[in-house]
Amino acid sequence: MAENTANVLNDTSELKIRRDKLAGLCEAGKNPFEITKYDVTHTSVNAIKEFSDNEDALTAEGRELTVRVAGRMVGKRVMGKASFAHLLDGDGKIQLYVSRDDLGEEAYAGFKKWDVGDIIGVEGVLFRTRTGEISVHAKSATLLAKSLLPLPEKFHGLTNLEQRYRQRYVDLIVNPEVKDTFVKRSKILSIIRSYLDSKGYLEVDTPILLPIEIGASARSFRTHHNTLDIPMYLRIETELYLKRLIVGGMQKVYEVGRIFRNEGMDPKHNPEFTTIELYEAFTDYYGMMDLVEELYKLLAKEVCGDTKITYQGVEIDLGNWERLTMVDAVKKYAGVDYYSWQSDEEARADAKRLHVEVPADATAGTVLVELFDAYVEDKLIQPTFIYDYPVENSPLAKRKPEDPRFTERFEYFINCTEYGNAFSELNDPIDQRERFEKQVAKKKAEDPTSPAEVDYDYVTALEYGMPPTGGLGFGVDRLVMLLTDSPSIRDVLLFPTMKPEV
Repeated sequence: MAENTANVLNDTSELKIRRDKLAGLCEAGKNPFEITKYDVTHTSVNAIKEFSDNEDALTAEGRELTVRVAGRMVGKRVMGKASFAHLLDGDGKIQLYVSRDDLGEEAYAGFKKWDVGDIIGVEGVLFRTRTGEISVHAKSATLLAKSLLPLPEKFHGLTNLEQRYRQRYVDLIVNPEVKDTFVKRSKILSIIRSYLDSKGYLEVDTPILLPIEIGASARSFRTHHNTLDIPMYLRIETELYLKRLIVGGMQKVYEVGRIFRNEGMDPKHNPEFTTIELYEAFTDYYGMMDLVEELYKLLAKEVCGDTKITYQGVEIDLGNWERLTMVDAVKKYAGVDYYSWQSDEEARADAKRLHVEVPADATAGTVLVELFDAYVEDKLIQPTFIYDYPVENSPLAKRKPEDPRFTERFEYFINCTEYGNAFSELNDPIDQRERFEKQVAKKKAEDPTSPAEVDYDYVTALEYGMPPTGGLGFGVDRLVMLLTDSPSIRDVLLFPTMKPEV
């Protein structure tokens, strides 16, 4: 049981008082849980705005602005014949003034028994108090749902972080900045969809449950379909189905997809997360670079107000992007030139000299990637495209015609973190089949029990012909972290994966 709930249950008097109040209401025929509807005319924010915009005219004409608001009572001060309270709704908070003279003695006596945390509806007129706060002068008040557990006085800070993730419903009530993060998340997704739609992309849905586990390095979650009596796997990407649609003639497609990977957890990883993958026929990875730059500049301006943002104390300029090949990046930061290696042995020798461990049979391309990981990634603070990856670690990207040791692939990095991955997509079915088979063979060599298979149906799709295509995939959660200055992926997931409490 959750920590703060357990504390309340231990405080039997608090729990008993609230349950006794509910029992008393029910006995009096006023069970609040039986109420099915309350007609709301204004949210707290638009009520305050409407009154503020028209206050002079209302005063001059002797008129009143009547509103009906509803939400959670998050503060209450009883002062004899009158009381003040605060009501929190989906937009914000507004003060209430409640008096015995307006409600009547019986109704006011009932109001005084209501608890902080109760859901209430109030009808009244707006006015400005002596302290200048726009408030609702209540003419009637209705209890819409009884809170049987009190809101915690303190539910923020590192000591309660785990509990906040477990009980997001409480976190959202008592920490307004948390709700702001998720409002921004929704806005970010809306902007991305609008941007892609305006470019002629079509949003589609592809299967989440798959009949095979592909040979990629990510581990799948496995389940079983009872009717078909077959194992099935939660998807680790949306790529192969989206590219089937390119084969089918849909020239621009994208999917906002939930992805599942049975892997570790840390501030940047959660077992289920959201990606956006998009594919466009007749373009290449340079077209995807241009799209990323344009999209990120738009998002920064719309969400943060400027292309220059601050993430965890570091200023990031999303209006200025650098482009480096992986070879040039390793040469710049590790002082090693890939093109100087005459053999794989020389590459491995340089890795050893630079204290980077690589497999005994590592190729020059493998060594290049390892040196990048060790010497380059943590230097990429400002937005940077790293492109032209070795073919060894890019099984779905098209080889560079002028140098088939490399592929037309890029990843982009911000604040030393990879944010997205893109290819000029491999559309040669013979090459694709060979790469898939090598990938699956490697996975089975590492784990003989692995059920990994080659997706031969995808190879068949390519055999019908796929046009030259540019593809891009990026994580929504990391993007939201960046634009909301959130340190952990758990801060941008409403319900992150948590180990069950005993």
